[in-house]
Amino acid sequence: MQYFQGKSVYKGIVMGPVAVLKKNDYQVKRARIEDPEAEVKRVKEAVEVSKKQLGRLYDKAVREVGEASAAIFEVHQMMLEDEDYLESMENMIRIELVNAEYAAAATGDNFAEMFAAMDDEYMKARSADVKDISERLVRNLSGEGDNDLSSMEPSIIVADDLSPSETVQMDKEKILAFVTVHGSTNSHTAILARMMKIPALIGVPMDLNGLKTGMTAVVDGFSGQVIFEPEEDVQKETEKRMQEEAEKQKLLEELKGKENVTPDGRKINIYANIGSVGDLGYVMENDAGGIGLFRSEFLYLGRNDFPTEEEQFQAYKQAVQTMAGKKVIIRTLDIGADKQVDYFNLGKEENPALGYRAIRICLKQPEIFKAQLRALFRAAVYGNLSVMYPMITSTEEVEKIYAIVAEVEEELKKQEVQYKIPEQGIMIETPAAVMISDRLAEMVDFFSIGTNDLTQYTLAIDRQNEQLDDFYNPHHEAVLRMIRMVVENAHKCGKWAGICGELGADLTLTEQFVRMGVDELSVAPSMILKLRKIVREMKAEE
Repeated sequence: MQYFQGKSVYKGIVMGPVAVLKKNDYQVKRARIEDPEAEVKRVKEAVEVSKKQLGRLYDKAVREVGEASAAIFEVHQMMLEDEDYLESMENMIRIELVNAEYAAAATGDNFAEMFAAMDDEYMKARSADVKDISERLVRNLSGEGDNDLSSMEPSIIVADDLSPSETVQMDKEKILAFVTVHGSTNSHTAILARMMKIPALIGVPMDLNGLKTGMTAVVDGFSGQVIFEPEEDVQKETEKRMQEEAEKQKLLEELKGKENVTPDGRKINIYANIGSVGDLGYVMENDAGGIGLFRSEFLYLGRNDFPTEEEQFQAYKQAVQTMAGKKVIIRTLDIGADKQVDYFNLGKEENPALGYRAIRICLKQPEIFKAQLRALFRAAVYGNLSVMYPMITSTEEVEKIYAIVAEVEEELKKQEVQYKIPEQGIMIETPAAVMISDRLAEMVDFFSIGTNDLTQYTLAIDRQNEQLDDFYNPHHEAVLRMIRMVVENAHKCGKWAGICGELGADLTLTEQFVRMGVDELSVAPSMILKLRKIVREMKAEE
């Protein structure tokens, strides 16, 4: 029996057979070639084959996990069109007279190392994407084609790391859990696990050479532990816990259609956070009361140019129509920090989390902002749409936003375009916004507290820096006091206040938030019913 501790990205417990996925060790041989142009042609042909494969993977991913998760394959296709990447391979072939396979593998390693060396966690995670693309090219150049992972038996997937291609090719009904040596909370595997509601651990210090396909394992997403070849008493205890979890899930399903009201009559809205219209199915499936955070920046990612006003309008319109009168709160674009987009030309920053991002971009580049506002105001005609602005630090910023809103309204009127000015709120993500929340509450319709950034800025800790895990405390009294202050200041002005950050899904704080007077909690769709259960079984006052 072997125990290993990792980091859980989705809680749950499961026991079953292991499937050890080891990467083909591509020891690509370097060979001298006589006709470099023939090798360059082979690379171009392999690139085209790879693009078609990625197109099929994108279609499959959209059907199974939604557009937001599938977008990674559009990014992969764009990488295969990157001039620096392609020229690097071609130059290596022509100058060093090496075979196409070697040039593809070497270029992939170079680019992957470049991403891995970056400080930004989001960019580090892209290193795995480059490796995925390069391995695909090498396979196609060597005639191996695409990996077939669709015929595996129901298994706990154990791997060094998993590429987006590998996870999407698997039959989702046969994945019991994910356990990887590497990976990050931003990885495709982690996102997929949360969508599918299956236990997943990353950062597990296991030796894959000592593990065999077919051996039994227990994956405990609550403790972050994986146990290989568990003894009989551990197996019995696990079976008991799995049965208990199944019963809990069954009881949760019975809460669908019920209200989020405490026994003594205190009502709280429980909404869902989503990344694109492709996630609307998860919202409906989990009976969310509305959408508390629609991350509109996903419309800007994975493409070469800005989305048009019409593209944005159609996405927002689809969201509000699908929700059929339920509230849909759309956050204006939050590009910057860990979400970099080349065509924005933001430039390199020493500290992007404190830099040119979110509403700062919108106010400095109003034409980008206006296109989004026009689309939002047009879509508001078709349902219950609200808009919220991120990273606010001053009343002056709100005044500037309203001045731009007035300009957009005037334009729409002149053009006789049908529109509606929706409810407008702001995200409270900075200590500055907390301290002047009494004044901000007089200017806006609602607050939504982004606890991820608020905690990071309050504690002066980069939440993605693993070395600081021991210091990062989202339950810090300062953070909880700030949340209470924001809620009280909102209520004094007759406005509502919600939480849309990760703390909203922290079940150990739910009762405390309700007692503070928080009006809304917006969480991942998979957490909706768990929150509803706590709310319905507690008392607002003791």
